[in-house]
Amino acid sequence: MCISPAKASMANAETTLQQQIRLALGTNPEARIFRNQVGSLPDPRTGRLVTFGLAKGSADLIGWRTITVTQAMVGTRLAVFTSIEVKTPTGRVSPTQQAWLSLVQAAGGLAGIARSVTDAQALLSNLPT
Repeated sequence: MCISPAKASMANAETTLQQQIRLALGTNPEARIFRNQVGSLPDPRTGRLVTFGLAKGSADLIGWRTITVTQAMVGTRLAVFTSIEVKTPTGRVSPTQQAWLSLVQAAGGLAGIARSVTDAQALLSNLPT
């Protein structure tokens, strides 16, 4: 499949803009923004299609912005970023995974390790609805 020069130029411009946005938002101490590359490729060993990224149709940049709820905001619904690391009963959390979970929690998000459906449900119930 061949991509036209015009389409390649537009994609390159979008990539450049995306990087500029990430760099600019990275100076905000109340925000954490990450590139979310979504797609699929064949596994070179098996030929099986492997999908990657947060979810089909999810945004290019994901993350959160920490806010402090003020009196004027009482009663307003806010989305809270949630990150669940799924492990088997004997699975180990890597230092990088633990650092991610700690970072989300420090920013006010919900994050934790689920070794069962019950663990995941308990994690979500840790925040008033």
